[in-house]
Amino acid sequence: MGAIERSGYRFVPEFSVIQQNGAIHVYHHDSFIEEIKFQFAGKFPELDQIEDLVDQYCDQHQL
Repeated sequence: MGAIERSGYRFVPEFSVIQQNGAIHVYHHDSFIEEIKFQFAGKFPELDQIEDLVDQYCDQHQL
């Protein structure tokens, strides 16, 4: 999965299949802002799950 870009922010997902968890690293102008942690089931997180988390972040931060 590649990075998602919205409103000048870059969201970079990373995940561990063994631990069944992941994080989306949020960057703005190449500066790290924060990490959004999540859990998933299966071999990898669903793209819809990651997009939903990015949408929620953008809504909460009015991006």
